[in-house]
Amino acid sequence: MTRSHVRSARPDREAPPAPVPFDPETATVLDGLGDLRAAEPASPADVPRWRAHLAAVAPGPTLEELRDGGRFEVAEHTVPGPAGAPDVPLLVARPAGLTDGAPVVYHLHGGGMIGGTSRTGVPGILREWAVPLGLVVVSVDYRLAPEHPYPAGVEDCYAGLLWVARHAVRAGGDPERIVVAGGSAGGGLTAAVALMARDRDGPRLTGQLAMCAMLDDRNDTPSARQMAGRGVWDQRANEAAWTSLLGEARGTERVAPYAAPARATDLSGLPPAYMDVGAAETYRDEVTTYATRIWRAGGDAELHVWSGGFHGFDQISPDTAVARDARESRVRWLRRVLDR
Repeated sequence: MTRSHVRSARPDREAPPAPVPFDPETATVLDGLGDLRAAEPASPADVPRWRAHLAAVAPGPTLEELRDGGRFEVAEHTVPGPAGAPDVPLLVARPAGLTDGAPVVYHLHGGGMIGGTSRTGVPGILREWAVPLGLVVVSVDYRLAPEHPYPAGVEDCYAGLLWVARHAVRAGGDPERIVVAGGSAGGGLTAAVALMARDRDGPRLTGQLAMCAMLDDRNDTPSARQMAGRGVWDQRANEAAWTSLLGEARGTERVAPYAAPARATDLSGLPPAYMDVGAAETYRDEVTTYATRIWRAGGDAELHVWSGGFHGFDQISPDTAVARDARESRVRWLRRVLDR
């Protein structure tokens, strides 16, 4: 008999409190996502179907769309991967005419570790970060689970970072000013890559920007149980993603911090962190706990919990007031950390 890893099913656990209400403006958008929410994977076997559904309803941008009529310079490169592993594809983009020596955002895309590409989320980053701040954006196409379980994806991300640090000048970037950034799975990978760079004496990062980060494979925080069956990417979908990545190790003491950064026992010596999350989503408590632990270790972290925000609210309902506030806050932090 297969044992469920969703801890909320345990009879000795106290029933979760009432769910946090969604922001009324974003809730209107959420109500229209019925098909998308229903398609979320319930198990690793569901992943191909979920990917096909996403490709049909939200195909990624083409290179020409990313170039936006010449507004951006965009190229794809293949760089050395981890030892014994395939090369890693990178997407390099910058505003046309950008002066050399610009800061670099190294972007790790979202998708639950089981979906997405290097182009996922890049149009918004180019418009909202690269243009006003004058940035080079490098986005990595890491290997996905379940076909490529841990540590394939995070090692790809670290290999890409090493290339960026060594060759940033070729892309017009400044190797001394690199911020790692990502949302959801990309937020978890951002935290993991920051840990790896510290532990391996790797590139000195200017900052880490982790949005609604996927940090804890145990999937058992109060917010995960509280918001089960509600919003976007609930406890069931999260279980499917973590199980795809970790298999039977998920939820056990065999899980490494580079797989699930919430497992790290030492959060000292990390670059300045920006972390944000919706109040009405699965990842709320693991994100707030991680930021608190950075402070306890004497580190630099800025934390925002957006009232009524569901997972991905800033991308799915971008024109709402709370989404605009969230996106503008990230730009302000980036400007501050890059000017230090």
